[in-house]
Amino acid sequence: MKKNLKKTVVRMGLMSLVGLMALTGCNPEPDESDLYTATGETAADYIGRKAELTSFNYILTRVGLNRNLSAWGEYTCFVPTNDAVTAYIDSLYNDSSARLPHNGMTANSLEGLTDSLCNDIARYHLSSTVMTTIDIGGGSGSISTMLRIPFSTDGTSGKIVLNKVATIIEKDSVVTNGVIHVIDHVIPRNTRLVSEELERLSEFSIFTQALQMTGLADSITKTKKNVTYTISDTKDTGGEELYHPEECKIMYTLFAEPDSIMRLNGINDINDLIAYANRVYGNAASWYDYLGETGNSVSTGDDYTNRFNALNMFVAYHILYAGMPEDEMVYERSSKWMQNQTWNYVNDAQPFDYYETMLPNTILKIWQPEPMASKKSLYINRYVAFNTLTDELGTMGSAALHPVVSEGVKINRSSDRARGVQNWNVQTYNGYIHSLQGMLVYDEQVPKGVLHERLRFDSTTFLVEFINNGIRMSSNPEMKALNGGGSGARVAFPLNYFDNVVSYTSKNRFRYNVKGAYNAWQSDTFQGWGDYDLAIKLPPVPTNTYEFRVFYTPMQHGGMMQFYMGSSSSLQSMMALDIPLDVRIPIDDPRIGSTHFYEEDDLGVATDAALRNRGYMRGLFSYVDHPEYGDGNSTDHNMRSDLRNASLRKIMGRMQLRQSDEHWFRIKNVISDETDLKWQFDYIEFVPLDVVDNDTYSEDWY
Repeated sequence: MKKNLKKTVVRMGLMSLVGLMALTGCNPEPDESDLYTATGETAADYIGRKAELTSFNYILTRVGLNRNLSAWGEYTCFVPTNDAVTAYIDSLYNDSSARLPHNGMTANSLEGLTDSLCNDIARYHLSSTVMTTIDIGGGSGSISTMLRIPFSTDGTSGKIVLNKVATIIEKDSVVTNGVIHVIDHVIPRNTRLVSEELERLSEFSIFTQALQMTGLADSITKTKKNVTYTISDTKDTGGEELYHPEECKIMYTLFAEPDSIMRLNGINDINDLIAYANRVYGNAASWYDYLGETGNSVSTGDDYTNRFNALNMFVAYHILYAGMPEDEMVYERSSKWMQNQTWNYVNDAQPFDYYETMLPNTILKIWQPEPMASKKSLYINRYVAFNTLTDELGTMGSAALHPVVSEGVKINRSSDRARGVQNWNVQTYNGYIHSLQGMLVYDEQVPKGVLHERLRFDSTTFLVEFINNGIRMSSNPEMKALNGGGSGARVAFPLNYFDNVVSYTSKNRFRYNVKGAYNAWQSDTFQGWGDYDLAIKLPPVPTNTYEFRVFYTPMQHGGMMQFYMGSSSSLQSMMALDIPLDVRIPIDDPRIGSTHFYEEDDLGVATDAALRNRGYMRGLFSYVDHPEYGDGNSTDHNMRSDLRNASLRKIMGRMQLRQSDEHWFRIKNVISDETDLKWQFDYIEFVPLDVVDNDTYSEDWY
């Protein structure tokens, strides 16, 4: 009974987190009060009094994190035993592959650890989200840490193992500001680069050889930008100090076929892979428009470092500029972000995202088509006929309309270990390696099938700095902890933080709304204020004519802005799109004219058409209303975002886009004397015209 009472304390803290996140439809400023005040034994008290945890307590104290654990906040502490710390110190000191002798240590002892090592060890074992073993679950996933680098969890064996090494041996010791799990090893953090780690994994021998022969192994060695980041204004709208990153990491995701998959496709050595690549990519000019548009052609010769050599193209399409663990490739329905259960991806919507690859100006799609399934399978470039079109009003369409043309390439997850998968979700110093169950190629079916749909790009996905620095999937408590107990609602960024964002004035303020119950795709948004003027490079798309749309949330504290599109970040290339958009105009204003469509006999078909004539579209059916509008079970509660959720898509026009071109989207303030009104850049949509103007089917509501 006592244990259950303790867990109730944790659950109450979690419930208060939900309350903190439950914001109203127009995104007011979040409540920044502490979740609760710690009383009684804190995490610091517990660790400090345990004789078998003195080594980790020394590390915490050395970097001052014991003070954090003795006061505000909510934490999950994964605390290694003294024996575990001793073994880890010995491994660091005697690591012959370390870039610095002895990893910089002065002695093989606790006292020999550098301050930097102490900080890394301590922060890698602390999470700012309370998680009991029930919350962690019996499957696989990852846990965000105060180091902003996650580690993997695997509970499929009946025990919970962290990064495949450290096992929880004493679980769920609840204290007033969190929960403590004792572990039998220090959670290892890989210090090898992606390419270095791949060399050690013998089951990828053919792919490893290809990565080296193409020279692409040298293209994935960066770890951070060598730029000094200074920021003049780190305040929120209410004056609270915000967390702001002081460095910018560079990371990669590498997909790789193991030798066993290669053999199933008739590939037994590197020469077979070269022949395979020549067959697949030899005629790529007929669908890879970038080649003809830039005057390049496919080479099947033996200069494998040529970016348009077939083998080089094969390997390059396996590399993303964003480094992600398996459960952060899409915004999954899971207990990891509780608000996810009642916010994005309801009504059977399916999580997906698009990522740019190292094959010039190409993207791939990662899709979780089983949102409610326990296995949560992830597929790359799954092709379903007429995807994003429907023949049934209010649904994603009948099964007959959407046959699976190509299953796509399945990504191995930890749940696939029963199939004999040896290495999955491999974490390295600058990214992740993921094993595949099929051959990944950019063939004709990708631009003409997989990507011939409504393409919805989330800004915090294609601006990869959000991903690589552990910000995209962050929560209010996590940011609060990083901010020393201050505001966790937003993150502030220097104006030069993003490679693909240009600021034309020092008056811009760049911010990120962390995951919460916002009117935003994937529950977060990139936003800012000031006398702003900025441009954002958009992701590449296959050559076609598209309708271009921008999502926004009507709100009283929004601004009025003029949008432009350009072929570069140069102001001379920018052309205005439509008239200025005033975000302050209410959604039911006659100039917009949104309605309660679910009260209409035709479920809003006629008013949808009227909205389009005025240049607007409703928000998404894959959102759910805020909890205050229902009990979560009624049909009304689960209807598409409408008046109460106040989300819209503004149709900016139709445009011919080439795969080889750059596309820069400029946002400029037109009310220069109102510098506290906000812009937001959540997601955009590029929709092929034959999808928009289809005579037989209509776009789905998702």
